[in-house]
Amino acid sequence: MTKTESKTVSAAVKDILVSNPDGLREIIRVMMQEVLEAEMEQALGASKSERTSERLGYRSGYYGRTLITRVGKLELRVPQDRSGRFSTELFERYQRSEQALVSTLAEMYVQGVSTRKVKAITEELCGHAFSASAISAINKRLDESLKAFAKRLLPEPFPYLILDARYEKVREAGVVRSQAVLIAIGIDWDGRRQVLAVEMANRESSSSWKDFLLGLTTRGLHGVEFVVADDHAGLRAAIREVLNAAAHQRCYVHFLRNALDHLPRKADDDCLQELRWIYDRRDLAEARADLAQWLGKWQGKYPRLTDWVEETIEETLTFYRLPRRHHKHMKSTDEMDKHFLRFDGIIGWRGRPRGEERCVGW
Repeated sequence: MTKTESKTVSAAVKDILVSNPDGLREIIRVMMQEVLEAEMEQALGASKSERTSERLGYRSGYYGRTLITRVGKLELRVPQDRSGRFSTELFERYQRSEQALVSTLAEMYVQGVSTRKVKAITEELCGHAFSASAISAINKRLDESLKAFAKRLLPEPFPYLILDARYEKVREAGVVRSQAVLIAIGIDWDGRRQVLAVEMANRESSSSWKDFLLGLTTRGLHGVEFVVADDHAGLRAAIREVLNAAAHQRCYVHFLRNALDHLPRKADDDCLQELRWIYDRRDLAEARADLAQWLGKWQGKYPRLTDWVEETIEETLTFYRLPRRHHKHMKSTDEMDKHFLRFDGIIGWRGRPRGEERCVGW
């Protein structure tokens, strides 16, 4: 697994959530509904059923409104008052700040809800500040929604599962230390991916990964046929124990990075680039033919590398048993590893435009 700075860890998870935000739909709906309720309370000078001499009016039910967003349709209940004095700019302002809102809620999923973030969102959506008590109430209900989202049931099958971990620096009792962030991404039969779980662990181990996977199965994870993960011993042991019916694909990006350990510092760049091309072949027979040529070409110059590749590469070729249109999505831990392919400079990856990276449909 890869150690990174905490900002990069959070950004990696946020990127997945923001580029595939369907799972955040309910959280965004809750946020919007809470803001509408807070606006009404502020307009009337009183909360529901509150008896106060400062009350400026009374509620008169709701009307429904559908808001079309990047996360799908949001069905909202807009409060009304008897005198018709209440109005909101929420819907117009949402359209202008949608991207920032989705990004901030994704950050809250990773790092937790804070009063500062809730205050920033509400002011952006409404153009004015709310009272401290209103912000506190929104904060509490949003925190509950995020926790419910993180522990939601998983009734639909996810035949494909991607597992990965990053390390984030956290401060506990004044001491800064690294903690593992375990991440699971599920992909359904239509190619839609969801972040199923993001959890902190003291370290990567067989027991921490086992508990993580058992938590997913308790929430209903089923139908897993294919797992993409790194070659971490604890993770592999947990997969064998909890998901023993699933085929395992060793992430080829991690594999290529590991290959650097078997090369001298001043190695020929073409060697790893040509090894990388094997993963673009149409089928397993074609890949093995290219592998044989690669071994013949580089065995004399880099025998340590070629011996290691010949011994271990098969577990990175499992994806060839899948339908061809699934190959590019299921040979690595994908979204996060593309970041390292581009910036580590280990194999000269030519990144595609960001819009083409999303796995929405095969």
